[in-house]
Amino acid sequence: MNELNFKKKGGLVPVVVQEMSSGKVLMLGYCNEDSLRMTIKTGNMYFWSRTKRRLWMKGESSGNRLKVREIIADCDNDALLIKAEVVGERICHTGSKSCFFRKL
Repeated sequence: MNELNFKKKGGLVPVVVQEMSSGKVLMLGYCNEDSLRMTIKTGNMYFWSRTKRRLWMKGESSGNRLKVREIIADCDNDALLIKAEVVGERICHTGSKSCFFRKL
């Protein structure tokens, strides 16, 4: 965790979450040092909510959680790929399995 560059983007690193079993991209979120520390400690995916200005665990209200299986940093140490197991039915707040479903 010490290698990650949280300073580059104002204390946050972007996090792409991928389903471990299928490889499907599920969502994009942001972590600060505290949310990443909680993720590592608990095995559940925590993010920093830029809107609510607080830590939140994915699924804290919906029950649709992400169990972290692997954490991979990019080559510049300023972004993460999280491979996770989906616990529940849907990840997106719209009810979709993934947040990436709108074609342009």
